[in-house]
Amino acid sequence: MTKVAWIRHGSTPWNKEKRAQGSSDIPLDEEGKADARKLAERLHKETWDVLYSSPLKRAKQTAAFISEKVGLDIQFDSRIVEASGGQIEGTTEPERIEKWGEDWRSLDLSIETPESVVSRGMAFMDDVLRKHAGKKVIVVSHGALISHLLRELDSENVRDEHMKNTSLSEVHLREEQWFCDRFNCTIHLD
Repeated sequence: MTKVAWIRHGSTPWNKEKRAQGSSDIPLDEEGKADARKLAERLHKETWDVLYSSPLKRAKQTAAFISEKVGLDIQFDSRIVEASGGQIEGTTEPERIEKWGEDWRSLDLSIETPESVVSRGMAFMDDVLRKHAGKKVIVVSHGALISHLLRELDSENVRDEHMKNTSLSEVHLREEQWFCDRFNCTIHLD
């Protein structure tokens, strides 16, 4: 059975400041590094076959801790980068309201659509299934991409909730259907 563990990267300074990150290349902060180490220790308890990561720093750094602990080389794939935030990247909600007004979400600010995010995420998943059928795969990515994609894969079991930093969500392929058996789990941080 094919199993894919989707990991959201560790925390960054912009997460703490509530700045839209999107495709901006922001590194982990110290808490993000510590949490990534805890996650890597959790993943070390299982056997994994493949490790993929977004090429953005925050995901690469998270994946590096995992790679060291589980003994897998990292394969980078640009299709699993975060949804582009367009003109809002680097801004906070109050800054967006000041610049574009209360209805900023209704403006064309070059923000990537959920449909675009799902399209590239599904293309990635199709390739994972083709290349690694029956394997256990770790994918380090980003909150919006993971949440949009998981809702597409298993809309019955995936809630619309904020993805926590270093959270683990697992999907399994059974009878040609993806099922999310674990969602947004951070027990390694307790």
